[in-house]
Amino acid sequence: MTSASASVRPARLAPLYAAGFVTAFGAFSVAAGLGATGEEIGLSLLRIGVLLALYDVAEVLLKPVFGSLSDRIGAKPVIVGGLLAFAVLSLLGLGADNALLLAGARLGQGAAAAAFSPAASASVARLAGAGRAGRYFGRYGSWKGLGYTLGPLLAAALIAVGGLPLLFGVLSASAGAVAVWVAVALPAIPPLPRPRYTLVDLVKQTTDRRFLVPTIALATSTAVLGASVGFLPALATADGADLVSAVAIASVLAVTLTVVQPWLGGLRDRGLLSDRAGTVLGLCVTATGVLAAAMPWGPGGLYLAAVLIGAGIGLVTPFAFAALADSTPPERMGRTMGSAELGRELGDSAGPLVVGGVATVATLPIGLAVLAAIAVAVAVGVALTPAKAGPAPAG
Repeated sequence: MTSASASVRPARLAPLYAAGFVTAFGAFSVAAGLGATGEEIGLSLLRIGVLLALYDVAEVLLKPVFGSLSDRIGAKPVIVGGLLAFAVLSLLGLGADNALLLAGARLGQGAAAAAFSPAASASVARLAGAGRAGRYFGRYGSWKGLGYTLGPLLAAALIAVGGLPLLFGVLSASAGAVAVWVAVALPAIPPLPRPRYTLVDLVKQTTDRRFLVPTIALATSTAVLGASVGFLPALATADGADLVSAVAIASVLAVTLTVVQPWLGGLRDRGLLSDRAGTVLGLCVTATGVLAAAMPWGPGGLYLAAVLIGAGIGLVTPFAFAALADSTPPERMGRTMGSAELGRELGDSAGPLVVGGVATVATLPIGLAVLAAIAVAVAVGVALTPAKAGPAPAG
């Protein structure tokens, strides 16, 4: 953390929360829109799958790169540049009847989000100050959760009025407006002197347990999120629920995730839960929710499972990010956050693959049970990892 953070009013972080909303809104709204209307505009299922994957592929490849760039030149220009790029490249989606333009828009959005997302996380860490990281990461995660919640709903409304071009136009305008807000209102966060790192230093830093343990916890919780959003509605449909009731389960999960994060992050800042205890408890609650979803309780049980999963992920996220912030030297906060975001993206991809793969050879409830077992195993690993005080190695 930097000494400048002590003078930053909480409202000055609001543009960062808006940036988090934009990345979540952009990811989920277009994914939902393409899934719902792709075949109507002549896209095959394979092309829809490729278009959906392009966003995540760009994020996986570029988040650590842009995180390191924010350490070198400062986080604010990277956030503003990423948001402006998101606004400009989203305009390619105005030609939604052309698959190549859609691919360019989706890839460009993912690359732009890879720029401003880790830089925004690093800025939250730098500006929060000592003893407030849990609260502010909770608020940041809450606004991202709001983007996850509203994304599909707003996509449906916008597409009903003006098709995919209107959705991309709104995304472009939103990103442009937030870019201006960040440029005007966000305090300057100057880069700090950085020592020269060797490859050996990089290996030490990325394998240090103060980085590795929170990142694995984040990847696990995000794997559960990715799988739950897709498979809980599928279970509800199989149990006889109508489409609206089935989709509402994912919304309940996202709303829970949005509501609980600031409050749970505050518990961490007040010293009521340690980082390890909060992370372990969150993973266990998440696993309990996944097991509840695997039980044959019908749609009502799935709503309870969604609440438990949302609460568990809402506990892991601010605790793990705050632990990363507290253990990372400020001069490489961007790279650390970019690498942690990479872990989350990999988890987001792996969760549905694990559940879907097991369900193919067994059943969907067994696939969910395997995912719950993985979450429990990670919780045990976190609980048994020896504590290590002080900042992570600076090389």
